[in-house]
Amino acid sequence: MEKKLKHLEFLHGIINRMANCSFLLKGWSVIIVAALLALSTATQEKIALIAISFVPVLVFWILDGYYLWQERLFRAVYNAVRTKDEHEIDFKMNPKEFVGGRNTWLSAIFSKTILLFYLSLIITMTLVAMYLIY
Repeated sequence: MEKKLKHLEFLHGIINRMANCSFLLKGWSVIIVAALLALSTATQEKIALIAISFVPVLVFWILDGYYLWQERLFRAVYNAVRTKDEHEIDFKMNPKEFVGGRNTWLSAIFSKTILLFYLSLIITMTLVAMYLIY
């Protein structure tokens, strides 16, 4: 039982790191967008800075989807290890066999939580841009 628990601890650590990276990306995306929009109020090139502020949001959206995808894959590995017998534990952590279905990068990018967060950020940016331009 000790080998199984250690393997599950390793996987749990990986899952926590992926979730933490996703959380940090969301924070950084809000900070960068807020800074660029605040900067655009003080310059003459409002439209250019507003347009540039959409780039980090898209990049962070794709990266956040990647971390969610990896987290889902390692959760699948965790569930597979959880159901194994003690003598079957080999400490393999390769999640490639679990890719497919819900566990794809594209499905992670368009998951409900990530989609809701980044679309609301884009809508807010668009409303602020319209206010600043008009």
